[in-house]
Amino acid sequence: MKRIAVVLAALALASAAVAADKPVQRAKQSRSGAVADFDKDGDPNLRSTAALVLDAKTGETLFAKNADAVHPIASITKLMTAMVVLDSKLPLDEPIQISSEDLDTLKGTRSRLPVGAHFRRDDLIRIALVASDNRAAAALGRAYPGGTPAFVTAMNAKAKLLGLQATQFVDSSGLAPGNVSSPAELARLVSEASRYDIIREYSTTPALDVTLPDTGRKVNYVNTNALVRAGDWDIGLSKTGYISESGKCLVMQAMIANTPIVIVLLDSWGRLTRIGDANRIKRWLEKNPARLAGALRAG
Repeated sequence: MKRIAVVLAALALASAAVAADKPVQRAKQSRSGAVADFDKDGDPNLRSTAALVLDAKTGETLFAKNADAVHPIASITKLMTAMVVLDSKLPLDEPIQISSEDLDTLKGTRSRLPVGAHFRRDDLIRIALVASDNRAAAALGRAYPGGTPAFVTAMNAKAKLLGLQATQFVDSSGLAPGNVSSPAELARLVSEASRYDIIREYSTTPALDVTLPDTGRKVNYVNTNALVRAGDWDIGLSKTGYISESGKCLVMQAMIANTPIVIVLLDSWGRLTRIGDANRIKRWLEKNPARLAGALRAG
């Protein structure tokens, strides 16, 4: 009897170990395998940690997932950078010299803008929005009256003016994790940025050729949003972002089912996860146009 009891105890322990392993295995499989478009409730099955989808015309929330959670926003910051530069009414054709002060000493990101070269303010805005170039964004902030500190102050003042209480900026590029916001507040920032013709045009430019003034060499930049490059969407405004602290981020204003939609996706894992999430949202709205007529879904 004692031997039988020992055997039964061993089998129980083995069964418990197998049962404990199963959730881990399932998580790994779901993380690496194909992701279903919709969950059991018919809502978009998003991998981003926080998200918001709203009707840009009415302001109605169509889908929300941790919409008030505050996250680092990485290069989404550059939308505010562009707005502050344009609000300043500084000459867009004024040349700005790239300085060693513009180098990224925090993350070590690279740039093809040589130190000492001169670029029009307009070109730096374009490069910052199309290619998310950090050196271009840093130069724009440094060339502001009062320098980078005054520029960051203006960024935060603009955020407060828009009623963005949880949004905070500490630099013009988004490299520092102290640049933070929530999906709910970023949706309002996107709506404000979409009022600027230049931001809409530049952020949705698929590719850009820039001639380096000192050498005459042409440098090609491509938009960091693969959906803009592909041309399958009707996108009115776009910006991506990534640092290790933020995960992959994406904000867009796009026409879906003949409706202007704002999409905010924060902290997604995987190289293409934010793109997959955006496509799932698009298919969800196209499959369920009634949701654009007043349905509120929260997840």
